[in-house]
Amino acid sequence: GGKQYRVEEGALVSVDSLAGKVGETVTLGDILVIADGDDVKAGKPALGGAKVTAEIVAHGKGPKIHVLRYKNKTRQRRGRGHRQSETTLRITKIEA
Repeated sequence: GGKQYRVEEGALVSVDSLAGKVGETVTLGDILVIADGDDVKAGKPALGGAKVTAEIVAHGKGPKIHVLRYKNKTRQRRGRGHRQSETTLRITKIEA
């Protein structure tokens, strides 16, 4: 949550993990801006009635992030890694 993506029809986008199986379609709401050539529509804050339809292509994990915690003078250190779950979407349709 809390992220904004610029998409076009046919584009592949990696987003935070979404529920659903590969091949299912997902409808994304809360569209802020739609531009078609010189025709630009902007919402305050979102466009009512606008939606983006996407197909789930894959589920996977993002790049590994290494986190290291260290306390000086005590030889105390701890390392930990994290990989965020993500879903890859193919944008199929943008409706204004």
